[in-house]
Amino acid sequence: MVNWKEEVMARREDLLVDLKELLRIPSILDETTIQEGAPFGTEVKRALDWMLALGERDGFITKNVDGYAGHLEYGQGDELLGILCHLDVVPAGGDNWTYGPFNPTMADGKLIARGAIDDKGPTMAAYYALKIVKELGLPLSKRIRLIAGGDEESEWRCVNHYFKHEEMPTLGFAPDADFPIINAEKGLYDGLLTQGKPVKAADTGYQLIHFEGGERPNMVPGHATATVHVAERGTIEEDFHRYLEKQGVTGTIKETAEGLVFDVIGVAAHAMEPDNGKNAALHLARFLHTLHLDYNGRRYLEMIVHMFRDSRGVALGVAASDETGDLTINGGVFRYKEGQGTASINIRYPYSADFTERLQLIKEAAIAYGFELQTRTHMPPHHVDPSHELIQTLSAVYERQTNQKADLIAIGGGTYARSLTAGVAFGPVFPGGPEVAHQVDEYVDFEELLLAVAIYAEAIYELAK
Repeated sequence: MVNWKEEVMARREDLLVDLKELLRIPSILDETTIQEGAPFGTEVKRALDWMLALGERDGFITKNVDGYAGHLEYGQGDELLGILCHLDVVPAGGDNWTYGPFNPTMADGKLIARGAIDDKGPTMAAYYALKIVKELGLPLSKRIRLIAGGDEESEWRCVNHYFKHEEMPTLGFAPDADFPIINAEKGLYDGLLTQGKPVKAADTGYQLIHFEGGERPNMVPGHATATVHVAERGTIEEDFHRYLEKQGVTGTIKETAEGLVFDVIGVAAHAMEPDNGKNAALHLARFLHTLHLDYNGRRYLEMIVHMFRDSRGVALGVAASDETGDLTINGGVFRYKEGQGTASINIRYPYSADFTERLQLIKEAAIAYGFELQTRTHMPPHHVDPSHELIQTLSAVYERQTNQKADLIAIGGGTYARSLTAGVAFGPVFPGGPEVAHQVDEYVDFEELLLAVAIYAEAIYELAK
């Protein structure tokens, strides 16, 4: 019987040397250096070239797929086991790194550098796991392919391009999230609501000149502003402040040459759970639509108030729920001027929900207010049945290596694993571990990374034997 942890410890120093070298490459998307063979810029290309050269050094079959992604392959057989990783990283995010973002440094058992946990550390863990299996010469019935992408942090163009040209693995895992196993992810829909052409109507004396809120579809807007021309100011200011106090948000109102400018400060949050925030645009729309506004402005605000009335789609008749959670709706970006406006709509729906029918209901609701809903991106839900051999095998391996129960996890976000037809997210962050990805002084606990190598090595062998 193989002692996987001993095999990992025998390669500990080599792994650290290779990982530090990879971490020194600032492989951030750079559109100014895009060229043939480098669709995400020269530094992402450098990281991919380095990774493939490492594989060649250790005797793997390698392939660069047009600079979008590449793979290292070992073994024989008709079926393919895939391990999906990525080599791009997000920007440093500030100048206050203790040792510099691309100067990997070990301190108190933590290897600190951009990409240490997302995803170069886990990529190297999976690589050394595969290297161990190869060097032990264990009998296998499947080919094993470590696939390394270069655009996971942006638009996943790497895997989209890769799987247009390369074989989809029979099964696989992505070491790019949490242990034990994430097997269920919601569907993710992003759309844009666009108002029809302005309609000429009678002057009411109150005109919505401008309305703006939010920067990202997947964020709850923390700030919104609007300019309204008013013929008679009356008690608007008192009513506005009374309304803000009742809603638990803050704001200001001031007079300009163009009209009254309303500002509302809410609470920004991730769209994964809109109720964690206070949507400043929705609160502002709810107040303004009580004024006797011009036809186009009133219709814009009525749409916001109705479409985003609740975060679960109850008012729209599209509510749904299962173990991945409730269907959620978030309005993230709002823009209105010259009698016409847009609003983004971000919907996350349970894997068991019929989204086609629900989307049609939402489109019909939009039409009722003079809007058209256009799809920008749509990623269907991802779910691997708990009885699948992939889940059963990974669960058994995880429990043997950690003596901890391998509870399955369902999430409202999306992981890289959903690129695989039969794939799950499998580590490397252990339960209770801090979330340090994308943060200044990002790090990986090196002893935990070595444990992940042992888990991945046994998992690769058990899945491919």
